[in-house]
Amino acid sequence: MSDLVVLSPHLDDAALSCGGRIARAVRGGRRVTIATVFTRDEPVEPPSALASNLRRWWRLPPGEVMVRRRAEDVAASGVLGAEAVHLDFAEAPYRIDASGAALYATLPALFGAVDAADEPLVDELAARLADRFTASEIIGPLGVGNHVDHQVVRRALERARPDAAFYEEFPYTEWKFFAVRRALGEPRAWRADVLPLADDEVAARLAAIEAYASQLGTLFRTSGRLRRQLRRSLRRTGGERLWRRLSPADEPAR
Repeated sequence: MSDLVVLSPHLDDAALSCGGRIARAVRGGRRVTIATVFTRDEPVEPPSALASNLRRWWRLPPGEVMVRRRAEDVAASGVLGAEAVHLDFAEAPYRIDASGAALYATLPALFGAVDAADEPLVDELAARLADRFTASEIIGPLGVGNHVDHQVVRRALERARPDAAFYEEFPYTEWKFFAVRRALGEPRAWRADVLPLADDEVAARLAAIEAYASQLGTLFRTSGRLRRQLRRSLRRTGGERLWRRLSPADEPAR
């Protein structure tokens, strides 16, 4: 059983956002699992133009999108010394309603409100997390950037594990002003835990991110831009930040 579970919506979020923390934990002798939620094979017929475009943006052949991405995840997890676990739920662009229509057919929809048809998904994921990871420390996504899959995972984790902590999602933290504050909702209700990273931990995080070759170009265009953005982010925050919700008694007076 793992000492630490890092819950990742997609096949890259954990390494992108807290790869240094994972490397530190492994180096300290902890057993770490990166559990990625949305890893199911893409449908043969994409339900929307957005779903069809994903494989073009990622330069992956039809029928091999998620196979290749899962392989990248295993490689990235290996760089960090963690175990990769894939939970086999479908990513948002591939989810459909009862009539077969895409729930999230456009980019604005992908970063908007969670569709009511996804409420059973939140319930199912919460039950799965509560059943499978009860004895481990668990951290998950804060929802910076407002991607619907990140919202679903955060909501499920909050239901399953009130003691969970939440990481800020890079690079959304660098792309959107005040995105962390919006994700927190009420900053007074949270406590930040900042982990300064050693040079070798930054290097491990970068190497793990670069293992996601299909995503690198879309997210950063070049490895050089990735490195500049990551180092700027670490300078601004002082390290990798986790957020823990305070009990009402611990919240500062208004």
